[in-house]
Formats: sequence, C-alpha cells, structure tokens
Amino acid sequence: MRAIVVGCGRVGSTVAKTLAEEGWDVTAVDESESALARLGERWRGGFVIGHGMDVATLRQAGIENADALVVATDGDNTNIVVAQIAQKMFDVDTVVVRLLDPARADFYAGRGLDVVCPTKTAYETLTERVRAARVRS
Repeated sequence: MRAIVVGCGRVGSTVAKTLAEEGWDVTAVDESESALARLGERWRGGFVIGHGMDVATLRQAGIENADALVVATDGDNTNIVVAQIAQKMFDVDTVVVRLLDPARADFYAGRGLDVVCPTKTAYETLTERVRAARVRS
C-alpha cells in the first residue's frame, strides 16, 4: 500500500513513521528540507521538498499511485485544498485531513472530507473530564 503524508511536523512525521513501520510505502512532503530530520536516520521512505498544493510536487510524491493521503500541515486552507486535489483530481481512495478550526472541520466533513479536528477533540474531552470530576466530588 502506498501513502503520501503532506506536512512533516510532529503529527505528519509520526503518521509517516507509523505507516512505514506497518509496511506501507510512504512518501512525506514538506516545504522544508530540515523536516526530513523528524523522520529519523533510519527513514527509508521517500521525501519530496515542495508545497502540497503544487500538483507537480504531488505527482513527484507519487499521488497517481497513492492508496492514501494524509494532510497535516499547519494551515487549514492548505490542508483543505490539498485534500480536495487528491480526491477530485487524482481520485485517491483514502484522504484524511487535519483541520484545527472546528467550524471548518464540521463544514468540510459535511461535504465528504474525512476530517480530524484535534481542537474539537480537546475541548470536548477537557469539558467532559471537568464534568466527570464534578460528579465524583
């Protein structure tokens, strides 16, 4: 199975390493060559320097043969565009996108994107735990 991870920060690099350890053929994409260091010295997957919204960069990463694409840059707008390019232009089977803005996450999830929103998860979990602590008191 072939996966592309766009955005090689803390989240993206961890996803890339995890998928590679599970046997996926993974290529990471990031604008900064220094992001390759996050993958570690034993990284055997691919790495493409470029912007994820650049179709040529995505092609260089192998999007035409990708089974999955994970988009985890630090910009919601970038993540949305890259995810839509993967879905609509390249018909990638599995596209998962991280969005930090809960309103955008709900909007795009309602339009068919597979969205992960850590902000929403955090405030729901924090609120739930405060309520549970109050009940135990």
